[in-house]
Amino acid sequence: MAPPDTACQQLERALTRSITRCYVLRLYVSGASLRSLDAIRNIRHLCDAGIPHRYELEVVDIYQQADRAARDQVVATPMLVKRLPLPPRRVIGTLANTGQLLHILGLTTPDTDRAQADRG
Repeated sequence: MAPPDTACQQLERALTRSITRCYVLRLYVSGASLRSLDAIRNIRHLCDAGIPHRYELEVVDIYQQADRAARDQVVATPMLVKRLPLPPRRVIGTLANTGQLLHILGLTTPDTDRAQADRG
């Protein structure tokens, strides 16, 4: 029987998985409103800092592509859809809550969330 993994080994495996992971994101916005521009800036900043060169971000203006927004069941904007890696997730708002976004993108674990909460 193999000895249990150390916390360090578990962390190394999690980092290896996240390094090879590609993120496919779609952000639905409503024109050039202040909330839309904030959401675009926030998600680009987070992705560039946390998963540089490992993400695809498509910005869809529902005014220009209303049929697509209806087909994808967009209920409010701005709305971020994480398509990959699975499971898909949706977030509505300006995406200013970095902790929530990191969790949704799978860049944190419950252990790191607890550690951050203990420090904050």
